[in-house]
Amino acid sequence: MAREYVWLKCTESGERNYRVSKEMRGTDRLELLKYCPKLRKHTIHKEDRKK
Repeated sequence: MAREYVWLKCTESGERNYRVSKEMRGTDRLELLKYCPKLRKHTIHKEDRKK
């Protein structure tokens, strides 16, 4: 199975806060509720494919 690292980018501050591995075959883009240290609250983080 092919796995690749992707970054999770905060939708409010625009910062990349987390790097996670994900299986690339047949999956949609990640969208998770994670903690943003800059804003000091939980926000939606979306997948950003910078390696």
